[in-house]
Amino acid sequence: VQLQASGGGSVQAGGSLRLSCEASGRLFSSQLVGWFRQAPGKEREFVAVIRWGSGREYYADSVKGRFTISRESAKNTAYLQMNSLRSGDTATYYCARANGYSTTPNDYTVWGQGTLVTVSS
Repeated sequence: VQLQASGGGSVQAGGSLRLSCEASGRLFSSQLVGWFRQAPGKEREFVAVIRWGSGREYYADSVKGRFTISRESAKNTAYLQMNSLRSGDTATYYCARANGYSTTPNDYTVWGQGTLVTVSS
């Protein structure tokens, strides 16, 4: 399986963007697709994750209530809807696949390329 992330861009604070993560192969119900982000000079941090089968979602506290993760199984695609964006959300966003629930990047074995999100104030 390969992951392809897209949808990044530049937006003003308060705006919205939707990121997409398309998987080239089948995702199993027990697997999870997560979004992480990395700002320049900072470590990669967990944003949100969704369990592919149940659709159960988990979020970092910093994005809870503003970001929504979802998936469309028929299209093998996960989404990250980002609303009320802040300058602090500026980062390169990555999607990744894990075989079990985790918020730790090292537990994710397949990564997509990053997509840059820039939020200007």
